[in-house]
Amino acid sequence: MIAWAFIFFIIALVAAVLGFTTLAIGAAASIAQILFFVFLVLFVASLILRYTKRKPPPAA
Repeated sequence: MIAWAFIFFIIALVAAVLGFTTLAIGAAASIAQILFFVFLVLFVASLILRYTKRKPPPAA
């Protein structure tokens, strides 16, 4: 399972390099950049919420 995640991570990095440089021109590249930053903010927010969430008290 981790191997698949690593493969998709490499594919995403290649797509980001090709999409965020001057190789991709037009509206699709602009939309992709906006979506990238939106999902990056959502990812960071979910990490912060996960680690700051209080654990429930133990059941009696």
